[in-house]
Amino acid sequence: MSILVLDQLSKRYGALLVTDGISLSVDRGEIVGILGPNGAGKTTLFNLIAGTVKPNSGTITFDGRDITREGAAVRCRAGISRSFQVPQPFTGMTVFENVLVGATFGRDRAGASDFAMRALELSGLTRKANQLAGSLPLLDRKRLELARALATDPSLLLLDEIAGGLTDSECHELLEVLREVNAAGVTMVWIEHVVHALLSVAQRLVVVDFGRKIADGVPDAVMASREVKSVYLGDDVHV
Repeated sequence: MSILVLDQLSKRYGALLVTDGISLSVDRGEIVGILGPNGAGKTTLFNLIAGTVKPNSGTITFDGRDITREGAAVRCRAGISRSFQVPQPFTGMTVFENVLVGATFGRDRAGASDFAMRALELSGLTRKANQLAGSLPLLDRKRLELARALATDPSLLLLDEIAGGLTDSECHELLEVLREVNAAGVTMVWIEHVVHALLSVAQRLVVVDFGRKIADGVPDAVMASREVKSVYLGDDVHV
């Protein structure tokens, strides 16, 4: 059963068509990876799903409900959460306090502390709960970004280049966390330029270019597509 359905979704900024009639469905429990070159419209697509921008046309259905005109706060409380490419924690607050903000304002306040602690456990930050967020290295900032999103108790998690900037070993650690989060029942849509990380967990790949969806299918078939190679990877790249 689909948890998210995009139907002919388009977004225009003046004469620039950033999202061009994209239709996409995501099944509950699925991990869908999104690939595309810089400027392809991936982040705009996330903004449309999260509710920070509104489409010019098309519809967004989440969990059977039309949310096309709902704001970001409503969507968050309905079960859609996201991370951002560049972590921006409240550096003067502790790790726990950062996550508690997400739990308090992203869902019902009752039990916010419990949800915050559960998010820290899932992201592997429990032992650093009382450490100032500003002192964290990059991997832990990525974990914190994930924990803040998880603290809202999402059923759909949008991940924006969460593996960017990590070493191979750090990336491996993060992927184990993501597998655990997915096993706990969280559906994921993940934008990523670290292709090997995406391929290790995604069950489907969607490729966008100039705001259009040009491929959608199982990873091996998508990566073997001539159009995907020429548009995104280059004709001589083998994956």
